[in-house]
Amino acid sequence: MREGQPHVIHLKDYEVPGYLIEQTALDVELGEEETRVRASLTMKQNPDGRRETRLVLDGSIDLATQSIAIDGRELSHNEYAIEDDKLTLFDLPERFVLETDVMIKPQDNKSLSGLYQSGDMFCTQCEAEGFRNITWYLDRPDVLSEFTTTITADKAKYPVLLSNGNAQSREDLGEKHRVTWHDPFLKPAYLYALVAGDLEFIEDSFTTASGRQVTLQIFTEAHNIDKVDFAMESLKTSMRWDEQTYGREYDLDIFMVVAVDSFNMGAMENKGLNIFNTSCVLAHPETTTDAGFQRVESVVAHEYFHNWSGNRVTCRDWFQLSLKEGFTVLRDQQFSADQWSSSVCRIEQVQMLRSAQFPEDAGPMAHPIRPPSFIEINNFYTATVYEKGAEVVGMLATLLGPDNFRKGTDLYFERHDGQAVTTEDFVRAMADASGADLVQFQHWYDQAGTPSLEVSGQYDEVNQCYELTISQMTPPTPGQPVKVPLHMPITLGLVGASGQDIPFEVAGESARTIQSESGFSRVLELREAKQTFQLMGVTEAPVPSIARHFSAPVKINFDYSLEELGFLSRHDSDGFNRWEAGQRLSIALIGALESGTNNEQLEEAKQAFKAMMRHHLAAAQRVNDDAVDGASVAYNLTLPGLAFLGELRDEVNVDTLVAARKAAKSIVADELHEELVGAVAAARSEAPFEMTPSAVGRRAIVTICLDYLLASSHESAVSLAEDIYRSADNMTLWAGALRSVVGSELASAVAARDWMLADFYTKGEKDALVMDLWFAIQAAGSGSDAVDRVKALMSHPDYTLEVPNRMRSVLGGFAGQNIAGFHAASGDGYALLADTVIKLDQFNPQMAARMLGPLTRWRKFDPSRQALMRGALERIQSQDALSADVFEVVNKSLDAPSTDA
Repeated sequence: MREGQPHVIHLKDYEVPGYLIEQTALDVELGEEETRVRASLTMKQNPDGRRETRLVLDGSIDLATQSIAIDGRELSHNEYAIEDDKLTLFDLPERFVLETDVMIKPQDNKSLSGLYQSGDMFCTQCEAEGFRNITWYLDRPDVLSEFTTTITADKAKYPVLLSNGNAQSREDLGEKHRVTWHDPFLKPAYLYALVAGDLEFIEDSFTTASGRQVTLQIFTEAHNIDKVDFAMESLKTSMRWDEQTYGREYDLDIFMVVAVDSFNMGAMENKGLNIFNTSCVLAHPETTTDAGFQRVESVVAHEYFHNWSGNRVTCRDWFQLSLKEGFTVLRDQQFSADQWSSSVCRIEQVQMLRSAQFPEDAGPMAHPIRPPSFIEINNFYTATVYEKGAEVVGMLATLLGPDNFRKGTDLYFERHDGQAVTTEDFVRAMADASGADLVQFQHWYDQAGTPSLEVSGQYDEVNQCYELTISQMTPPTPGQPVKVPLHMPITLGLVGASGQDIPFEVAGESARTIQSESGFSRVLELREAKQTFQLMGVTEAPVPSIARHFSAPVKINFDYSLEELGFLSRHDSDGFNRWEAGQRLSIALIGALESGTNNEQLEEAKQAFKAMMRHHLAAAQRVNDDAVDGASVAYNLTLPGLAFLGELRDEVNVDTLVAARKAAKSIVADELHEELVGAVAAARSEAPFEMTPSAVGRRAIVTICLDYLLASSHESAVSLAEDIYRSADNMTLWAGALRSVVGSELASAVAARDWMLADFYTKGEKDALVMDLWFAIQAAGSGSDAVDRVKALMSHPDYTLEVPNRMRSVLGGFAGQNIAGFHAASGDGYALLADTVIKLDQFNPQMAARMLGPLTRWRKFDPSRQALMRGALERIQSQDALSADVFEVVNKSLDAPSTDA
């Protein structure tokens, strides 16, 4: 066991820093064995802080300190103290220049936090607390400084030397060279970046709204240079969108992006020098799926948008992390919705929320989007902070309407430019700009848990009134047994018998109207534990369409009949709620199949389900009609995932749930076989690859229908998959065909799987991201040999635990997606995950803690699996020298009581 308890940090204990850093000058000499970092910090006492003459700086036990000086005088050993990761200085004046000289070894840094090597290049990752691994510093987000960085390195090995800001000077030193960069904008240390390597780049430019020319550069290793054009176009599109939508213009003379193989996160918004995981910047039709292209576009936009929502206005402390992340996720979601199908983007966002954040809210790691405490901040880069944080800002946008929301964001940026602020500052700007009362809304930032809404409706034909009653309840979560009612928008539509929306008024309310060519909705403001809305002018008995566009991150319980769900799945004007109705109908069928309900009820569910699927397959066969959104149709054909289905149950029986979903899939595969074949034929195209909404929609229909066909009893489906694979010119269809064959139980699928896997491997031999996909598809594949197959993959010569993308491709594909395999009754899947986490924790605690997620939900399963999962967690807990990252997750998982409603 780890000795002692790690330190818990509480929001209530926040104090402003005693000292500030006005100027930071770094001189970094990169070496093959050691790197020398000389820092000169111009410091002063904080006028808003406590008057102190003592200063404690953050560092690392890996900093080999050579000297420490103040105002040019080297300090003797009795004038400072170094204890593990802290440097304490005594008897300081009000203003001084601190100079430190340290040696570090980036080559040995396997944690990928601070300065490290990725392949043959040096790079940094300083969020959240990585800068302290580079030099002694006040490594906290509320200490903002102007940075100047001088980098010296071997000219042949590292011809490219980059840091934040604009390049000031370049010097040729013979075998070495030196570049100095200056960033005039104040920033905290977590936004610092340095890159050195033998890199190629593409260059473009962007003219801002005010007429300034900005140079744009994207750097990568030579073999990947043909895969960055899409990222460059995405960057220019996002810059233009941010100017038009939020009025935000870029500020520096240059914006740079660097692609890095070994990176714990997706990307990092360092000021002017964004460092990206290669998976979030490289894109090419032959190596990247459509989802991969869209992810690149979204992440490029996200990191660029951070220039204002995170960099120019940053967070005061790490408890405010969602201030920058939730807001920026919303901004990138809005951007993606404007580029692609708004309905599909919303479906994908909610799928992510329900599969990752809802379970988090109901589990031992439940926390508000502004947590009250933490042991290790890296554990709070969570779906709650990001995705739920985005939902909360999105609710503000819905409540205020587009004009007032824009006024609020303008005021926020203008009022707090160059500052480190809090969530209260953000909400206050929204309230001040709009005049809205948002006092109750603030509870969203401090209350954990997913609210449940019980909704009922009654129609009064005589008075043409539909009465809608909504009750809200948030279940207890660790540390928060009692909850208060929340303020939330419920966007409501009423659908008449013709399938058209019915206009209505809200009695006694000034409900905002949302009207388009296809639909009519009003935004209801729910504030009370139980609230009744009187909807007037309703000319016929309606079917309510509740929380359109998923207007609040809640669970909604309304007693829809199967007929009503089928009706909404065909006619709802809101694309998200059309999909949602279909999901509810599929859930009802899978529940009936799992419970063995009586034949009459089961048959009714089957018929309603088949009618819905037949309707969507008919739309799929019309995919070449411009009026058909192929991507939406593909999602309407998709069954709910096993992870989400599991979260709907008080206790998950993996075996019966897997069997029930498989049976539902077989109904489509066998009873609608001809319709599936027809849809594939209609959607296939001989045209060259295009990354357009219509082309993406067609490929989505091909892959979802092929997945059904390979689950049928028709051996001809294998030949179809092979034909699609051979004739394709893009990774979406190659991966889709391979995935369907790997998951198939058809006899002829075995031979097809073998040759397709071999061919796919050949495609990936020279491309790391294709190889990641090759691993992931196999790790997620069904079959009783899943654990043995994953062990074999982890013994493959191309597998490594030290590269996060490769590790995640296998472990994430297995534990996160292969529900049946991971939850095998033997417990071998749990043991494999525990073994891997223990190894990973020795050098990369961040990744080790993030991989633990599937085990933390052990209370959701049957007693036998509970015991096995708990045993795996206890084995991890018993390890010596456990990191704070893993310690926090494991102990909260074992100690926290169940929070499932």
